[in-house]
Amino acid sequence: MSDLHDHHPYAPSRIRALPSWLLGRAAARGQRLVAEALAAEGMRMMHHAVLSAVAELGPVSQADLARTLSIDPKDMVAIVNDLQRDGLVTRTPDPNDRRKNAVEISADGERRLRRTQKLGDEANAELTAALTPAERDQLIDLLTRIALPPC
Repeated sequence: MSDLHDHHPYAPSRIRALPSWLLGRAAARGQRLVAEALAAEGMRMMHHAVLSAVAELGPVSQADLARTLSIDPKDMVAIVNDLQRDGLVTRTPDPNDRRKNAVEISADGERRLRRTQKLGDEANAELTAALTPAERDQLIDLLTRIALPPC
């Protein structure tokens, strides 16, 4: 068997030429690289995504976070519980609706987010290391057009 098959799962040549197959392989590699990088900070990818969203959206309800990130509300509660336990976010009752909690990033959360963003950037640089900066920009543009088509 060739070296190609020693490091990559076998797929017939017709399948290997499909954009969907290549995108899936690239996505799996990217997720693995980012997950490994974030693990160095004790952070899981979903927790990083939620922390990033809280930082960007400011005080935000858990329900809005769940909708925005397409995360099941029960899973969001568990993630926010983890982030709060680790001192990365605070949760306070929403002054307009006491049934809701407003989630906000803490100073420790901001520091951790800066570190995890740097690690994520490094992992993505490793993912695209075979590309020139112009090719990387072009790849991002093309993937954006595929992944986020206009409504």
